[in-house]
Amino acid sequence: MHIYSEIIGNIYTSPEWSDKIKGLDIETINLDQWAAQKSRFLTKGDKGNEYPIALKRNTQVLNGDVIYYSLAENKAVIIKIDLCPVLVLDLSDIADKDPETMIRISLELGHAIGNQHWPAVVKNTKVYVPLTVQEKVMTTVIDTHSIEGISYEFRKGQEILEFLEPQEIRRLFGGASHDVFAQGHGHIPIQLNTY
Repeated sequence: MHIYSEIIGNIYTSPEWSDKIKGLDIETINLDQWAAQKSRFLTKGDKGNEYPIALKRNTQVLNGDVIYYSLAENKAVIIKIDLCPVLVLDLSDIADKDPETMIRISLELGHAIGNQHWPAVVKNTKVYVPLTVQEKVMTTVIDTHSIEGISYEFRKGQEILEFLEPQEIRRLFGGASHDVFAQGHGHIPIQLNTY
């Protein structure tokens, strides 16, 4: 049995690969965001074929990754990942405030997020929080705290990948299961990066 250990391309980040697979018989491996964080797993494609995957250390699968391509067989195997939506909090309006105000507002936001046990990744002036409860619940929490200088929106998980490093993607989408956060247990995984 062949073991797939490399990502050979990506149909979304490389126009070359999106052209290469046109007209081929495509088998899709559908992964949820939790399975996509693993580097070793056995899965089935949408045509019933099994795919043992054992990726090299520190390799992160992304939506659209190609793990198999054969022009002779007229076949390609592509990974599709269903990522949850993300709450994107924008703190850029407080970046030019005095240090005391920035600290106060940041702590208020940290308290609001931390009380809910939501994982988060902080990068530049944005805070990314994966949807672990219904969108209306997250909206109510943020609106109830009414934190000055902070705006927010919900984005598709796939749309924010380009802004994050692989370790940040794992932190955001692959930390703990929904059950942990729903029960209110565990620590809040927060990663702070400034660039």
